[in-house]
Amino acid sequence: MSRNLHEMSAHELAAGYADGLDPREVAEAMLARIADREPVLNAFYLHDPSQVRADAEASAQRWATGTQLSAFDGVPATVKENIPRAGKPLPSGTAIPNPPAAPQNAPITDRLLESGLVILGSTTMPDWGMLSSGVSSLHGISRNAWNPALTTGGSSAGSSAAAAAGYGPLHVGTDIGGSIRLPGTWSGLATLKPSDGLVPLHAPYLGRAAGPLTRTIADAQALMSVIAQPDERDYTARPYPQMDWSKTLPDVAGLRIALQLDAGSGADVDAEVLSAVQAAADLFAAAGATVVPLAPFMTPEQLAGVDAFWRTRSWVDYSALDDEGRSLVLPYIARWCGAGAAYDGAQTLVNYGRFGQIQQATRAATAPFDLVLSPVAPMAAFPAEDPMPVNDPDRPMAHISFTMPYNMSGQPAASINCGFTADGRTIGLQVAGRIGSDDLVLAACAWYESVRADATPDWSLID
Repeated sequence: MSRNLHEMSAHELAAGYADGLDPREVAEAMLARIADREPVLNAFYLHDPSQVRADAEASAQRWATGTQLSAFDGVPATVKENIPRAGKPLPSGTAIPNPPAAPQNAPITDRLLESGLVILGSTTMPDWGMLSSGVSSLHGISRNAWNPALTTGGSSAGSSAAAAAGYGPLHVGTDIGGSIRLPGTWSGLATLKPSDGLVPLHAPYLGRAAGPLTRTIADAQALMSVIAQPDERDYTARPYPQMDWSKTLPDVAGLRIALQLDAGSGADVDAEVLSAVQAAADLFAAAGATVVPLAPFMTPEQLAGVDAFWRTRSWVDYSALDDEGRSLVLPYIARWCGAGAAYDGAQTLVNYGRFGQIQQATRAATAPFDLVLSPVAPMAAFPAEDPMPVNDPDRPMAHISFTMPYNMSGQPAASINCGFTADGRTIGLQVAGRIGSDDLVLAACAWYESVRADATPDWSLID
């Protein structure tokens, strides 16, 4: 093997195991990598090297006896801290004492273990997952693997740091308004917010999804082949037709693609982000796709209503705490959700109604197209210490207007790096599709990945 083990993809490790590579050797390489980088990055909430070694030993024995559980048996993975692992606490990023312990594994956790993957640990998130950064009252600050002065993004904060730093190839995050794609774009990753109900959840909720954060599209496809399996515990899951997680596109000629550069609400898009996304769209057009502009379809009132409803939801949790518990919640979150107390029942219903409006508008606007290209976020990565890119808890979330509509509509939306700012920060391209077209979305990203040239991250630059 010419490369370090921590740099290898899931498919490369799988091929190595079939050819005699020892999962225990891989586990030791991952543990060494984590020990080296974790004091700076702070990506893990739970990390037990003894359990990692035990699971790698079990995998090694299965490969030795030809009883491996899948082609990816022994491949390292992580899960976000809000994805239950039986017996492990679920603090949701807050320092509130005595967090509940998970009574059982989440469906995702079971799928990973049933395939023999070695779970390296549970990754960090900000308080209640309601920040787009790695700032947490419990964990402190999780930092960007490219530049620790910058944010990881959030709320899948530790997931993005772990993926970029090479803590194994496969990482699962969750997303309710952009929490997979936003950290993905600020760490140069390949990610997918899957179609609604495709990846079963232990606690489904309007807009919530779980999916991969990885260095490459092939690794995202590999992870989806493991976790996108039916599970009756998710009562919102849908019976999708079988998807092809090895799907490729020889070209994109004939695809009808929309390009959206103005979300209609939130922060203005930085010029460098616009330029990078436009350059990516030009590659699709040059290869024979029909690329046409897409007008904004979400209003500032809709964004404000969703933000207000989320404030009320978090205010319910916050107000249920005692004085000590409230004092331990991140002050930014306390200030943000405090505004939720001002909405009466009638206004809360109006705010809730914005979800349906966004769902309807998103489906209608994107229906004529195979794919929709857009920025992931209006801005590049910001300082690690800042809770939000627009750091004002009294303003609606100004950075989610490209991502959140696809949570509401249930459509798949991926992200992939499409360029860099002048000072080297990564820029993400969002690629969305029709509901149930997740394999096409990832295949289109894989095609772009193969032609993006100077937009490809050089992972060897991460020490």
